[in-house]
Amino acid sequence: MTLISDAIKDDHNDLREAHKRILSANTHDEKVRWRNQFTWELARHSIGEELVVYPAMESHLDDGKARADHDRSEHQTVKEELVKFQDLDPKDPAFKTTLDSLWANLDKHMAEEEADDLPALERALPDYDASDRLVRPFGRTKKFIPTRSHPNAPDKPPFETVAGLLAAPIDHIRDLFRKFPDETKTGEMPP
Repeated sequence: MTLISDAIKDDHNDLREAHKRILSANTHDEKVRWRNQFTWELARHSIGEELVVYPAMESHLDDGKARADHDRSEHQTVKEELVKFQDLDPKDPAFKTTLDSLWANLDKHMAEEEADDLPALERALPDYDASDRLVRPFGRTKKFIPTRSHPNAPDKPPFETVAGLLAAPIDHIRDLFRKFPDETKTGEMPP
């Protein structure tokens, strides 16, 4: 059995690792690959939360709507920064500053989720099985959603689902022509 909070934290750790690998990369090619991996991970994670986790917060927490709206607002900021970063050449002087700004907002958001939102959601769910039942749709959703940032797409149900389903095939085709690390910590690679 896996808790939804553990699945989210696993994603957060994958993002931390990709960020670290971008910063420690020694070659241009390696930085590009890890930039692409970071983008792929973050885009899928954000939309997965918006489709599965935030509606669960709204359903189970008295202040769930306010929490979900706050998190969606933070996601919007991150998406706007990610769209600037996702195609930046590591040689561009803006590469490091854009990544630093993106990471500052993302790291703050992840820390808040891990310290406040996820524990509150776990306490509000009726049992461990309810948490485990959120993990499967969260994982499945990430297979069918966009792999790039689309900050102008709607972020509230049901419109986010429609927008995601329209953008995903184009992103998946574009991913075929992007370079990624040969292996990730999770072993999951883009198509």
